[in-house]
Amino acid sequence: MAVAEAVELGRIAAVEQRWRAVCEMLGPIGSELSAPDLELLSMASYLRGQTDAAFTWLRAAHEAHLSADDAVGAARTAGWIAIEALEVGETALSAGWVARGLRLVEGLGESTPVGGLVALVPAALAAMFVGDLEEALHRFEGIAATAERNDDRELAAHAALGRGICLTTSGRIAEGFASLDQAMETVSAEDVSPVTICLTYRIVLDLWHQAFDLTRAEQWTSAFAQWCREQPELLAYTGQAHAYSAQLLLLHGDWAAASSSATLAEESLRAGDFTARFVANYQLAELHRLRGEFRAAEDHYDRAGTTGWEPQPGLALLRLAMGDASGAQTMLRRSLGGADRARRPSLLPAVVEAEIAADDIVAARRAVDELVGVSGSNPTALLSAFAATAEARVLLAEGDHGRALARAESARSGWAAVGAPHEEARCRTLLGRIHAELGDAAVAADEREAARAGLLRIGARAALAELTASAGGKAAGPLTPREAEVLRLVSTGLNNRGIAGRLSLSEKTVARHLSNIFAKLGLSSRAAATAYAYENGLI
Repeated sequence: MAVAEAVELGRIAAVEQRWRAVCEMLGPIGSELSAPDLELLSMASYLRGQTDAAFTWLRAAHEAHLSADDAVGAARTAGWIAIEALEVGETALSAGWVARGLRLVEGLGESTPVGGLVALVPAALAAMFVGDLEEALHRFEGIAATAERNDDRELAAHAALGRGICLTTSGRIAEGFASLDQAMETVSAEDVSPVTICLTYRIVLDLWHQAFDLTRAEQWTSAFAQWCREQPELLAYTGQAHAYSAQLLLLHGDWAAASSSATLAEESLRAGDFTARFVANYQLAELHRLRGEFRAAEDHYDRAGTTGWEPQPGLALLRLAMGDASGAQTMLRRSLGGADRARRPSLLPAVVEAEIAADDIVAARRAVDELVGVSGSNPTALLSAFAATAEARVLLAEGDHGRALARAESARSGWAAVGAPHEEARCRTLLGRIHAELGDAAVAADEREAARAGLLRIGARAALAELTASAGGKAAGPLTPREAEVLRLVSTGLNNRGIAGRLSLSEKTVARHLSNIFAKLGLSSRAAATAYAYENGLI
């Protein structure tokens, strides 16, 4: 194929957002491409998850612009290298290209769009990443002014996004969300680069999930997933879309679909989606934890932790489910101590549980008071339900059963309203405990039975173990050696008589062991027991 024909086909593919085709057409002739076509190839490589190639081609475009004495093009490519380097965690590389870009824009001025991109955006992002929110906000305000003067939507999207992050992180939630809404409106018009669209979705969705804003999270998670589906050759950021979908599906009790989405996120990661290393592993870990598959959960939390981000509160909740209240307490205290104002609310419900389990009711009260305060200033339905549940737990621990009952009832209604069957069932477990403390045995039994039915429907074995413990049964945790032995033999396909013969036990004793195993693990069949044994390395 002639070079000119390949270039034309590559350009057409880019317009049609067929990023693999762009790479296939332009990659083999990269050394013969013009600077604009090199930029196109770099963007396609980045969106395919090929970051090394993306930087190679963008540097080549930068050199081509310099050779042509095109200061604007050279500055623009320097700015994009700096931004994309930050996105993949290469802060030193980013700083070097910011310095190079600044030298190029000295004659252009920061008031130009390219000057704003190079001189302001990377510096503002860097200030934000190191926690200098006041400096970052000042810089993003400057970017917004430059964007408005030049009617530059690309720059306006960066400005609105950065300003929203700074305001939200500093506790100015309403102002921050308004700015983030502006960023989303800008990128949803799709007259900005695909890289800016992806970057904006990734950051904003993280903030809205973290802030318990279910309405916005559902709206924009769905929009991002649809945008990704319309580009089947897109790879980078698709893992993010799948992982956030899995998080919502988990909340709403569709755990089979959540498992599919989390698996797709992991597949995107394996295929090269560099943005999915944390979220894919974290969501898989959450799914395994809630199902009671603790070994698999720990493995994925560990993988998520290698990214530099703490896999919290999930890892601490895993420790709590495994009976290590002190370990969970220590983890969450450390995480909470280093968290900014935007991050703290997502940790506080778990902090309350861990502090109560560790018998530090004073610390639990401090955490719940903070959570209730945040809920009052940012009254989303989801956050209100978490706050009511946490407060009911603390009131029960404090012995204030009447107020605990009222708050737990409010929480249960809240979970039902947002469609969160797992949390609603856990709240019914809590209500069962409260009614038992009040002497209402019949009502307590009804709540526990409703909780059990709800948890069995979705396969929430960890919460079923909690229910068993709250009812005075044997708490879940490691099986006894004999129970583990029986479970291993069940997984081989032996019936009760065969197991009894193998272990020199009576069939009645084997049946009792199986009953205990099913109760501890929240299982309802031998097939489920076999799956559990396989997933947790017992066979």
